[in-house]
Amino acid sequence: MPKSQKRSVNRRDFLKNAAAGAAALASAPKLTEAQPAPASGRVPPPLMSRESEVGTPPALEALTTDRTGSDFMVDVIKSLGIEYICANPGSSFRGLHESVINYGSNKNPEFITCCHEESAVAMAHGYAKIEGKPLAVFVHGTVGIQHAAMAIYNAYCDRVPVYIIAGNIVDATKRINAVEWAHSVQDAAAMVRDYLKWDDLPLSLLHFAESAVRAYKIAMTPPMLPVLLVADGELQENPIPDGVALRVPKLVLAAPPQGDSGAVAEAARLLIAAENPVIVADRAARTPIGLTRVIELAETLQAPVIDQTGRMNFPSRHPLNQSQRSRELVCNADVILGLEVNDFWGALNSFRDQINRTSLPLTKPGVKLISITAADLFSKSNYQDFQRFPQVDLDIAADAEATLPSLTESIKRQLSSDRKRALEDRGAQFAVARQESLQRARDEAAYAWEASPISTARLSAELWANIKDQDWSLVSVTTFLNRWPQRLWSFDKHHQYIGGSGGYGIGYGAPAAVGAALANRKYGRLSINIQCDGDLMYAPGILWTAAHHHIPLLSVMHNNRAYHQEVMQVQIMANRHSRGVDRASIGTTIEDPSIDFAKVAQGLGVHAEGPITDPKDLGPAIRRALDVVKHGEPALIDAHTQPR
Repeated sequence: MPKSQKRSVNRRDFLKNAAAGAAALASAPKLTEAQPAPASGRVPPPLMSRESEVGTPPALEALTTDRTGSDFMVDVIKSLGIEYICANPGSSFRGLHESVINYGSNKNPEFITCCHEESAVAMAHGYAKIEGKPLAVFVHGTVGIQHAAMAIYNAYCDRVPVYIIAGNIVDATKRINAVEWAHSVQDAAAMVRDYLKWDDLPLSLLHFAESAVRAYKIAMTPPMLPVLLVADGELQENPIPDGVALRVPKLVLAAPPQGDSGAVAEAARLLIAAENPVIVADRAARTPIGLTRVIELAETLQAPVIDQTGRMNFPSRHPLNQSQRSRELVCNADVILGLEVNDFWGALNSFRDQINRTSLPLTKPGVKLISITAADLFSKSNYQDFQRFPQVDLDIAADAEATLPSLTESIKRQLSSDRKRALEDRGAQFAVARQESLQRARDEAAYAWEASPISTARLSAELWANIKDQDWSLVSVTTFLNRWPQRLWSFDKHHQYIGGSGGYGIGYGAPAAVGAALANRKYGRLSINIQCDGDLMYAPGILWTAAHHHIPLLSVMHNNRAYHQEVMQVQIMANRHSRGVDRASIGTTIEDPSIDFAKVAQGLGVHAEGPITDPKDLGPAIRRALDVVKHGEPALIDAHTQPR
């Protein structure tokens, strides 16, 4: 450890003092007088001396060491620039935990206490989509990995880098009790390997160092995905042998893969010649630079953009943003360019969910399809998140964000003056259509404006009125809101929207929002979370994490008292069988009793108020909550809302 790094606690002295405490405990006089029982008849807990609470049991030998394997592991983690470690504490990584908070002074990385491993990974998921890099997650053996599995799968489907370190005791002769046997495993990564990009079990400290740097590099190379290292308990806790030469490898990230120059030139030729080109963007903008590059491409072509909002790909009020007319544009297109589109086939076809599921193409005959995606560079077979096979005409297996500069430059080189003027005329027509679409959205939002429960349009409009002049970031999904924020708000910065969960796993929303708010905190941004009721109840302890670590976040409950997606699924089945839909609420609603989310949040240390049923009360409640958030604390508003 460099001399400049000071330990906040000297562990050798600490353990010596603990041993002294054990000696004091052994010699302490026994209590001989019984304590009187209280009037209620309850027996009080036995009195304990301070020595018995903090001392080392006398039967145990106090062993000390100045530097353990976990100290070196922390040196490696620090070299990666990891700012935080999210974890629910577990004994299988106790060595790493202690090294982080004492040897590493609990700074870069800082330990973030979570109440559930799924929440810890989901926090990392949301954080990475704001910060553009992973934080670390510690998970505890078999049970921790199982708890984390759903969140790992979400990140895998969403192509997000998450850096996971799992504790484990590999050597069976070192497992000291039944708990350690139940929490240890021969192959810890096996249960989640199908949705990891890479994993490893280092057998030495130098092996750990190389694999830790390799894992970070793999996670950060498109397509970005979760990785997992197993940190053996013995490797963490044993002293570093004298004379062992340890080094931290240098991290150099790989340049994102760019498209072949010939294929890029052909794509440019097709797009220039097209009369009705369409750009479909899903996870195209990995960074703020990506947003700029999508704008430059669209403006060079004066081509409409359909933003599928897997990321913040395109400004919502840009004249070329034609997302609300997606079906019409796809039907009339002669060339369609897909940029990191997860479900390209789904964008080009309609699907009918009837007894015999059928599909029909939306595109006209002869349409040319161009795909640029890094997803083609990495696929696995078991989990089928890669969607139907699209029959494209030009398939460029490369990172879209990295390829866009060469594509735009190729278009500019091939574009004649006459063709450029024609494209500008096309762009002017889209500008008119965009204004008409915005006005329609405002008119539609006025429906049910005074209704109770509160409409999702009113909720979105009240939020926008109170945040529009601030540096805000919406850290929750909008599909369950009929995309009202995208229709009414002005999104023009990359951090203003982070997309969805990827795997559509419930329980992602609340912790991902807290993780994104953690990333936004150092930039002074206002983080906004429109929170589904069912999602929060998967792991409400994340509210305590936000309160404990002073993570400023405004959560407004979309409390419609049901899993409404599932209500509709049951209704579809009931209609199919001609049985009526009046019983579809059974097993799908969150009522009788309805949850008082304000009380839940208050009990976890978060400022909260509600339930709010009158839409006139929503705006003032938002302003009161924002005052709390501006002082660096989380706040929650429980709003009773309509389904959509």
